[in-house]
Amino acid sequence: MPAYRYGGPIWAVHGLCKSLTQLGHEVHVFTTNVDGSNNSDVPLGVPVDIDGVKVWYYPSQQLRRLFYSPNMKKALKQSINYFDIVHLHSIFLWPILVGARISQKKQVPYLIMPHGMLVKDLIKRKSRWIKSLWIKLFDQYTLEHASGIHVTSKLEEEELKPFGFKLPPIFMIPNGIDIPDTISKKRAKDNENIILFLSRVNWKKGLDRLIEAMAYVSKGRLIIAGNDEEAYQKTLEQIAIKNGVTNRIQFIGSVYNQDKEKLLNSASMLVLPSYSENFGIVVLEAMSYGCPVIVTPEVGLADVVAKYGAGLVCEGEPEILGKNINRLLDNPDLGVEMGKIGQRVVQEQFSWVVIARQMERVYQNLLNCD
Repeated sequence: MPAYRYGGPIWAVHGLCKSLTQLGHEVHVFTTNVDGSNNSDVPLGVPVDIDGVKVWYYPSQQLRRLFYSPNMKKALKQSINYFDIVHLHSIFLWPILVGARISQKKQVPYLIMPHGMLVKDLIKRKSRWIKSLWIKLFDQYTLEHASGIHVTSKLEEEELKPFGFKLPPIFMIPNGIDIPDTISKKRAKDNENIILFLSRVNWKKGLDRLIEAMAYVSKGRLIIAGNDEEAYQKTLEQIAIKNGVTNRIQFIGSVYNQDKEKLLNSASMLVLPSYSENFGIVVLEAMSYGCPVIVTPEVGLADVVAKYGAGLVCEGEPEILGKNINRLLDNPDLGVEMGKIGQRVVQEQFSWVVIARQMERVYQNLLNCD
């Protein structure tokens, strides 16, 4: 199964690939069996059918943080000419570098999707020198020699400009989601004043300021659901103690399937106060369940939320964030109305079938230009 521990990009890649197969395309995914510190229990070097997508897993025994896999390189060299187009996801990783170079050598057009990793401020805050060197040595060439760049929001496109790359055509195609089958119809009366955070427990998600904001929130409790790979929870617990809100915050770890649906159905709102977020799939997920959202301007979907009124967009300072949380808690009817708007927007514009058709046109455009 896909390594969902790595968050939104994994869900997005699988959702797109699955939908493309439903449109009649043959889709293959080349990846490793790395799943955190463990390996996924999957066959290696043979196609595994996952929702119609043929997924090929290869071992990574050294340089696992880079997903280094000589077996994958060998397989790509042997099979790359079988494909009409290659869609590379992420940067700063060995498979992207190798996939791009082999595609270029074999004259197969490739499209690259950075997944929000090309943000100057983020690079400055973490692994600055290593990432800057990697970009200079590898990824700048990879990006500039691609047939196209795939971004998911206007914000992500704008964040590419400070690098000064000479980029090929940029295509803005958002992520999509699977529309849920069952949705609660009693959100206004039955919710428990739950303020929900649903994403990786990571510094860039702005959890520090969300926890501080709880000191300004008059009622309710904050549920933090997500995988904590970098042991960041301990830091957040200290912030909660300092602000006197420990008894109103609950860390519940990763949630999937029915547990995730239950949370989205019962929450008064979803809050994503990220410092940087190229898109924010969880925002779409919340909207699809009729759950109003609060996001910071740094979230890629902020313009959609603001344009249609599916929630609130506000700066991330704790007092401002707390004020906006109070606004929805004190006006449940407003939250219900925003939720209805969000549902309609997702169904009309962000279902995977809609997104897959847009992506299909991009692929055809690149093949016609080749």
